[in-house]
Amino acid sequence: MTGTRDHGPGAVQVREGIRVLNRRSAPDTGTATIENTGDRPVQIGSHIHLPDVNDALSFDRRGATGFRLDVPAGTSVRFEPGASRTVAIVRLGGRKRVPGLQIREEAAAAEAARSDEGSSPDAGESGAEAGEG
Repeated sequence: MTGTRDHGPGAVQVREGIRVLNRRSAPDTGTATIENTGDRPVQIGSHIHLPDVNDALSFDRRGATGFRLDVPAGTSVRFEPGASRTVAIVRLGGRKRVPGLQIREEAAAAEAARSDEGSSPDAGESGAEAGEG
C-alpha cells in the first residue's frame, strides 16, 4: 500500500495473503439510470437512501427502495441539469434504513403508526430538519 507505514502511529499491519473487502452478492447490487430533470445540478451522497433524493431526479424510486449508490464513503455523484447516467447501486446493510432528509407520505404514516404504538425506535431523533439530498 502506497503511503502507509508498518510501524508507529498510523501504521497498517496486515497478514500475508489476499483480502477481499466489501464482497457483495448479485442480489445486493444493481444499476439505476438517473436523469436530472431540474434546472440546477444535483449531487447524491454515498449513504443517502435513493428514494429520498431530490425530486428533480427521475428514476425508478420504487425499484431503488433499500438501495444507495455504490460509491466510496464520503463521495457523491453529480448530475448536471438534463444529464442522465447509469450508476451502480448497492443494498443498504445493517438495519436497512437511513434516517431520511425528506419525509415521504408513506414513511410519515408508518412512523406515526409506530409512534402511536409506543414502539418508535427513533424516539427523540429528528431527521427531517435538514434540507434536500
